[in-house]
Amino acid sequence: MHEKNLETQLIHIGNGQFQKKINKSVTVPETLPIYLTSAYALEDVSSLDEIHANSAEGYLYSRDAAPNADAVSEIIAKADQGERGLLFASGMAAITTTILSFVQTGDHIIASSVLYGGVYSYLSNELARFGVEVSFADLINEDITPRIKPNTKLVYTETISNPLMEVPDISRISKEAHAHGLLVLVDNTFATPVIAKPILLGADIVLYSATKYLGGHSDIVAGVVVASGELISKIKRLQILYGSILSPHDCWLLARSLRTLALRIKKHSENALAVAQFLESHPKVEKVFYPGLISSPSYELTQRQFTKGYSGGMLSVNLKGGEKAALALVKAMDMIPFVPSLAGTSTTVSYPVKTSHRLYSKNEREKLGITDGQLRFSVGLEDSCDIINEIATSLDDGTNP
Repeated sequence: MHEKNLETQLIHIGNGQFQKKINKSVTVPETLPIYLTSAYALEDVSSLDEIHANSAEGYLYSRDAAPNADAVSEIIAKADQGERGLLFASGMAAITTTILSFVQTGDHIIASSVLYGGVYSYLSNELARFGVEVSFADLINEDITPRIKPNTKLVYTETISNPLMEVPDISRISKEAHAHGLLVLVDNTFATPVIAKPILLGADIVLYSATKYLGGHSDIVAGVVVASGELISKIKRLQILYGSILSPHDCWLLARSLRTLALRIKKHSENALAVAQFLESHPKVEKVFYPGLISSPSYELTQRQFTKGYSGGMLSVNLKGGEKAALALVKAMDMIPFVPSLAGTSTTVSYPVKTSHRLYSKNEREKLGITDGQLRFSVGLEDSCDIINEIATSLDDGTNP
């Protein structure tokens, strides 16, 4: 056999033929490898046809499908008890691609009035450019039936609303929607499948910003969709066209994070409840928003709808003294940084009127109860006594009633 020159050897040795050798091994890696390749080699043209016909297993191009994305999709789908999952490059990519997969010009959407600001902006502004109408409603307290039109296609809500921490009755909403042939999309980011499984409550599609609790370490940006195989196939078509699949490395990091999700959510929830109870009793606090508090209007529903008695790590608080008090507390805290995101290992604070809900007008925010004196805490995994002590000391030193 002709001995290849050095330049050729450096390019080819250790690639495809070596991988075939590894695949025949009687051992397998203990953890998921990272498949950093943009494309795959085939034995012949007929193999390509077989993959396209789904008569053979294989990958072709990593924008279409990739091993790391498929592995994590399987983990998430199992956790949510759905049939299939899809990984996206961000939560917004997952949400917008999913919505576009089921609406067209002339269609109508019903959505919760309190949503993450980016989703609210997309629904209220961007979809209008494509001739899609959106009606915002109080899905916590209202039936959706009066809002339904002949052209309504789907209902969109959050398991735990951002930032007011209210909990909609997903079973009721799903029954009403399905009676009129509508799809139900639920953003489960704040709850995660550890706390709630919207599919078991009747929802059709579950969405996540996996940047948050699913990732949980503040080191990736990702999105996830879980649904039936039929619905995922429709979403997958647009994902391929728009090129929004998650990178192999970020998929690998997400898989790492999911191994400890249940443990982390338990601790987040325990800490958040302790912090919420402390804040509720503090004289400089006007109101605490946390569904795990007995005083919360959502408490009874969480007991029926959530599993394990957890209510998550997110809470909001209205301070006496309004904006001045809120900004003073943010500045006074040392261990708890001001971060316009959430769900990492450490406790952080955010100011919704300037961050997550900046795209709402002041009138819209005030109407919904998102005030200038409101802070949102993402309670982390520290010792709860240290978190409470930090907030207590900062309230005493940095704010005035």
